[in-house]
Amino acid sequence: MKSKLKSSAKLFRRELKRSLGAALVAAFGLIMAFSWKDVLEEYIDSIVNLSPVHGKLISATIVTIISVAGILIVTRIFLHRE
Repeated sequence: MKSKLKSSAKLFRRELKRSLGAALVAAFGLIMAFSWKDVLEEYIDSIVNLSPVHGKLISATIVTIISVAGILIVTRIFLHRE
């Protein structure tokens, strides 16, 4: 019974570390996304002198493409790791 309890505690610690790591990465990613969003919007607004809605549409499209590429890369890295 003691060995089963130790094994269970070890598994719990490993899963907790993995979950906390994923949460921290997500938090830092969110912070980076917010900071780059402002930079990207300013850059696109300076290039595109169209309506503000059109500039935001272009900005959202670029952010979406970059985000999807990042998600695919990170997913492949973590899938190969396990």
